[in-house]
Amino acid sequence: MAATDSKLPIVTITRIQCFSAAHRLHSPHLSDEENKTIYGKCNHPNGHGHNYRAEVTLKGPVDPKTGMLCNIADLKVWIEEAIMKPMDHKHIDKDVEWFYTNPSTMENIAIFIWHQLKAVMTEPQLLHAVKLWETDNHFAIYKGES
Repeated sequence: MAATDSKLPIVTITRIQCFSAAHRLHSPHLSDEENKTIYGKCNHPNGHGHNYRAEVTLKGPVDPKTGMLCNIADLKVWIEEAIMKPMDHKHIDKDVEWFYTNPSTMENIAIFIWHQLKAVMTEPQLLHAVKLWETDNHFAIYKGES
């Protein structure tokens, strides 16, 4: 690639972070009976736990001076602030205020992580996707869309 190319290459980079947390699927907007019907065993009053896997993907141009989209060490720090501190080894519904009024579904956890990351990143426009694995068989992806 010539140094005179006016367009910078666009890349995506992803960092994976695992964390463990407990939660109970329960919506304050539903009756106890509706919660039991919709969420089944996941509505147990004591909750249950998961070993989550979050994949945080950034997208943007490669800086011609550094050869990087973002310093991966910075991404590690942002993930520590946005995911690990508020949620690792916590009971999400009891320890994370946002989930006092929002059910702790994998979809909502992915949305929460997105907003947490946006708040701590120095270049939040680079955030492309949050993929949250709740089990080996299912995950949610959030890309900031409404």
